[in-house]
Amino acid sequence: MKKIETIFDRGDDFKVIPKVRAGCEWVFRGEGIPTEKLDGTNVRLTVAAYKVVHIEKRRNPTKEEKAQGIEPGYVDASRNDPSDKHIFRAADNTDVSEWTNGLYECEAVGPKIQGNPLELPTPRCYAFKFDPVILADMPRNFDAIKEYIRVLESRYSPGHLAEGIVFHHPDGRMAKIKRKDFPKHTELNSEDAEKLWESGEGMMKNPIKPPD
Repeated sequence: MKKIETIFDRGDDFKVIPKVRAGCEWVFRGEGIPTEKLDGTNVRLTVAAYKVVHIEKRRNPTKEEKAQGIEPGYVDASRNDPSDKHIFRAADNTDVSEWTNGLYECEAVGPKIQGNPLELPTPRCYAFKFDPVILADMPRNFDAIKEYIRVLESRYSPGHLAEGIVFHHPDGRMAKIKRKDFPKHTELNSEDAEKLWESGEGMMKNPIKPPD
């Protein structure tokens, strides 16, 4: 698994600055499909005969491993490990009756997972390849992205702010930007977000299907 790069470089405070990160220039040429990023736990499900038969969770490399160029990967999750129980609840609650045999990278979200910032009522896994929320009106420059993401409403949980955006290139490359990547003054609390949603200023267009 290759680490998904942030589209801008970072300053000394680790917040992004208006400088495109090397390798992400394609985003600003208008290439790739921007989709809503979910704030959960990255997992990989193995599906066979329309059932989840194996679950893996993301493992990030240590500082020493990063220095050696080792990328994030997956390790087995276990029902006997208390730290994995919410992952299994999400997988158990995910309908895979139409998923063909194979490996599916997903985001596990819901109660007890990463603080459940979207306040989703039930746990489940969203496969990245199925019905992503596409942001058709996504701008492609620093200032416009900063303002866009500040008020970006989650389509998965209206009334809550989206965590960020992931860009998907047809050749498999991906890049990302998160709301918290920008300086603090671009943050928006839940009350302000709700007012924006009610006024229509923070509302996104309906998602569209990606091209075949």
